[in-house]
Amino acid sequence: MLTTHRITKWVNSGNGRIFLLRDINMSIAKGEFVSIMGPSGSGKSTLLNVLGMLDEFDEGEYIFMEQPVQKLKENQRSDLHKHNIGFIFQAYHLIDELTVAENIETPLLYQGMKQSERKAAVADILDRFNIVGKKDLFPSQLSGGQQQLVGIARALIAKPRLLLADEPTGNLNSKQGDEIMRVFTTLNQEEGMTIIQVTHSEKNAGYGHRIIKLLDGMIVK
Repeated sequence: MLTTHRITKWVNSGNGRIFLLRDINMSIAKGEFVSIMGPSGSGKSTLLNVLGMLDEFDEGEYIFMEQPVQKLKENQRSDLHKHNIGFIFQAYHLIDELTVAENIETPLLYQGMKQSERKAAVADILDRFNIVGKKDLFPSQLSGGQQQLVGIARALIAKPRLLLADEPTGNLNSKQGDEIMRVFTTLNQEEGMTIIQVTHSEKNAGYGHRIIKLLDGMIVK
């Protein structure tokens, strides 16, 4: 599904560079469930943002579904992301002015789905995550854990080919966290969804087929 070759990203600082990612070589096959681990500041979220085409990189190659991402125009990258990738953000990134149901519906609007189909899909996923009673509330009226569930529901509603999850259970209690990991496992095993998650949790990492470890922006294992 995706391959990176010597992906490198830096920021300029004074007379030098601070490397956020360095020589990242990785290959993720369709249907894999991969966990990325490493200490804070090791580049995990940066790598996820690059894979999700939310951040650009300075050197290297990134091939996603046979498309050379570094050669694509911005609107082409946006279309590739919009139709194939779901992203669960650590900081939720919900839209304050929209209700829970409207936030979850957003990816389907971008895809041009008919209203009746959108409403049915939203109702189904609200029920799946047991948040039907929150559908008319705004993000500011939700707890952190509830906002996280809404963010997860939004990422999954369009049934993306690739799910990128940045600490998906970080704000959930243990029961909710276990349930989300079971949802991921079902999506991966029964629907063939490719999943890449960033996590600090050894337990959650164990749900994946393999673990990629980062240190100082480089893959160490």
